[in-house]
Amino acid sequence: MKTTIFFAYISVTIWAICSVIFHGSRPSRSLSWVLCVLLFPFLGPLLYYLFGVNRRKFKFYKLRENYKRQLYDKQHTVPKSRWKKGSVKQSRSKRLSLMLANSTNHEAFEGNDLTVMHSGATAFETIFEALDKAQKFIHIQYYLFEKGFLQDTFYDLLQKKVSEGIEVRMLYDSYGSMAFRGKLKRRFSDIGVEIYAMMPLRIGSLLYTLNYRNHRKIIVVDGTVGFIGGMNVSDLYVSEKGELGKWQDVHLKIAGPSVNSLHRIFIKDFHFASKKPPLLQTTYLPEISKKGNITLQLIPSGPDSDQPAIFHQYISMIHSAKKSVRIANPYFIPGPSVLAAIKIAALGGVKVKLLVPGESDSFLAKYSMLSNFGDLLKVGVEIYVRDDFSHSKVILMDSVVASVGTGNFDHRSFEHNFETNALVYDHIITQNLCEVFDEACGKAKLLDANDYSKRSRVEIFKERLARFFSPLL
Repeated sequence: MKTTIFFAYISVTIWAICSVIFHGSRPSRSLSWVLCVLLFPFLGPLLYYLFGVNRRKFKFYKLRENYKRQLYDKQHTVPKSRWKKGSVKQSRSKRLSLMLANSTNHEAFEGNDLTVMHSGATAFETIFEALDKAQKFIHIQYYLFEKGFLQDTFYDLLQKKVSEGIEVRMLYDSYGSMAFRGKLKRRFSDIGVEIYAMMPLRIGSLLYTLNYRNHRKIIVVDGTVGFIGGMNVSDLYVSEKGELGKWQDVHLKIAGPSVNSLHRIFIKDFHFASKKPPLLQTTYLPEISKKGNITLQLIPSGPDSDQPAIFHQYISMIHSAKKSVRIANPYFIPGPSVLAAIKIAALGGVKVKLLVPGESDSFLAKYSMLSNFGDLLKVGVEIYVRDDFSHSKVILMDSVVASVGTGNFDHRSFEHNFETNALVYDHIITQNLCEVFDEACGKAKLLDANDYSKRSRVEIFKERLARFFSPLL
């Protein structure tokens, strides 16, 4: 018996190490997986098999998920419109927009109206108001659709709209909303909501879906009004009951031509989740006239993308900045490329500010983030630690371009998750976000390099341990 177990251990360990060597995408991440496999017999190879295998390189994954999604893009690409005079004025912003349009097939559109919401109470009040005014359809997509007051409010409102003849379709991530099943899910389907899980966690598909999550938060009403940002359907945004207090975040309401672009992201996901024909009729993608003067670009990214668009977006914004870069993110765990870009910007005279929460909902994320601060402080990056928990994913380039959405500064968002950011090319909106950012910094603690260097050995050990495993995130 012992001999059998020993040979089984040797076999799976050798397989895992060989797989890491042949298919590893980054040396640091590959080394972490090798050590994980060696340090944790059987558990290490199992974790690697579930979370480390790059299944995009395997034929069965291409056939069952990525290849079909890429083929969909080729079949349903929107013809590229010509740049309209004044849509993106500055050359560096235009280069950014063109690069992302070539990566994602989603261009920048002028003529949008934008409402920025900084609290859960305001955001969901605005969302519910828009849902109540729906005349044709409501499309909803969330990573987390949690039981509580907000979910109940959605239920009551959607029940009313279905009874009025309004079509309601809904997507949720099967991992993020793991508790949303059984009676909770049937509660919505019983009233007529077409509801599907993204990449459902089933035995037959678990091994190639568990590590790829749909992290998007999208609502589209009648094809003319859209919502995007970082807020999930969770009472953590409207209640003080959680361990971290009331969560802070940023959400956007969009009206104008860019709603069409946002809706296409939902339509693609709904097509693959439901296996139904894509909703490409003019009923769902109407011609939308100008509603304002703001130029907006939607940036979808995911494991099915040819290019890691959000990673390229963040790198490009940092490199393009002339005066300042402001970053607010709860999971700031950048790889070497992003760290190098930030250091180069700071050493070149660009004022870089980083705003992060002092506490986190993830031990590994918190201490992985802290482990990078020493290098950043040395080159003059200002790091502000706030008392409350902010879930915002915001990056501001000078006072010219703002990004709000779901993309974190970590490997998972860049390569494994389906994400969407909204890129705003507007001085007034960006300047207002800069002012809100600076106001939050004024209430936060500015991290001092001397104080940081004096932290205890226990804290340093936690950071080093977390940093060791950070490539696995």
